[in-house]
Amino acid sequence: MTNHVHLLLTGDSDTSIPGLMQSLGTRFARYVNRRYERTGTLWEGRYHASLVDSESYLLGCMRYIEANPVRAAIAASPAAYRWSSFRCNAMGETDERITPHPAYEKLGDRPEARCAAYTLLFEQALPAEELACIRDSTRGGLPTGSDAFREWVAARLGSVAVPLKRGRPVARRGEGINRL
Repeated sequence: MTNHVHLLLTGDSDTSIPGLMQSLGTRFARYVNRRYERTGTLWEGRYHASLVDSESYLLGCMRYIEANPVRAAIAASPAAYRWSSFRCNAMGETDERITPHPAYEKLGDRPEARCAAYTLLFEQALPAEELACIRDSTRGGLPTGSDAFREWVAARLGSVAVPLKRGRPVARRGEGINRL
């Protein structure tokens, strides 16, 4: 995109993706700063990440990412966007940077069948609810998936995996400030 990048990554460990992003930020900033004789950071904020339920939401995330240039009116189709993996996933182009995910490989027993099935996914736009789920989960650092998946992640990590209400919690009667 013109002001951000979408990556859908599967890490080998819990720290591989954060380590990759830290290394990328450090090395690329160093390169750009040397090349253009500048100083400072390149990005205005940290990266946003979301653990994705690969069984039911991974293909939706792929569609979200690959259709984003079309939604943003940067490209007429996902295939027309230079930085998209759509040509690899839907048209069979080879790209050494892309490793097919098992959820993608389940779309067909042959590369041609997978490409055809993947292309069919783009005949309909992602439902508004799914778009909102992906956006909210990513921005909030929450898991992208069903309620059961979020609960499983919360139990496994011992943390919150659902959006909390915005603002300060309301004090109940008898709680909070003690008045004399």
